[in-house]
Amino acid sequence: MDKAVFFDIDDTLLDTSSFAELARRAAIATMIENGLPLKKNEAYDLLKEIVREKGSNYDKHFNSLTKHVFGEENNLLIALGMITYHNVKFALLRPFPKTADILIYLKSKGYRLGVISNGLTIKQWEKLIRLNLHHFFDEIITSEEVGFEKPNKAIFEEALDKMNCKAEKSIMVGNKYEVDVVGAIDAGMSAILVNSTIPEEEKQKIKDNNLDVKAVPTVGDLDKIL
Repeated sequence: MDKAVFFDIDDTLLDTSSFAELARRAAIATMIENGLPLKKNEAYDLLKEIVREKGSNYDKHFNSLTKHVFGEENNLLIALGMITYHNVKFALLRPFPKTADILIYLKSKGYRLGVISNGLTIKQWEKLIRLNLHHFFDEIITSEEVGFEKPNKAIFEEALDKMNCKAEKSIMVGNKYEVDVVGAIDAGMSAILVNSTIPEEEKQKIKDNNLDVKAVPTVGDLDKIL
């Protein structure tokens, strides 16, 4: 069996949080310019609440926004919001500076590479293709396809099975401790936390149980993972 490194996508390979906010604010501004009767911050806060309630993979956030404001969907404003959002998002979509370098390095060392992501399969493929990173990965495993979300260990076990890799020879790299790290360790893998920090209350537990976790808190600093 091969050794493998699995990656999360959002805020691990690319800075999703920053471009999502900018894209949503741009969409709101366009909608207001064309008749949405709200102030910018008011509309943005409402949109954020809809995203929290429906989830980031829901594809009708702007539909819900206009229905909340008008009592029915406004197709013109929905279309303007969606087009603006996607235009800005794709213009800003970039991998973290060291992403390609570390993927090339891992490939050169004989690692098989995979993605384990909560989300819609087509959306995750779209991001990787637009980033020109898709060719690095042997398998893309999504919660939509397997029916389990991280941190459920079943999605990690499915990924290991697809890659024909043993858990003890595999590493999960992600930015969410409770989702990426906890789930991977539960499945018997090692884990590396990037672009985030381990919660204080968890540090002693990790030490006491001798869990294999390494934190790399510097944003985008993937070159330190191995």
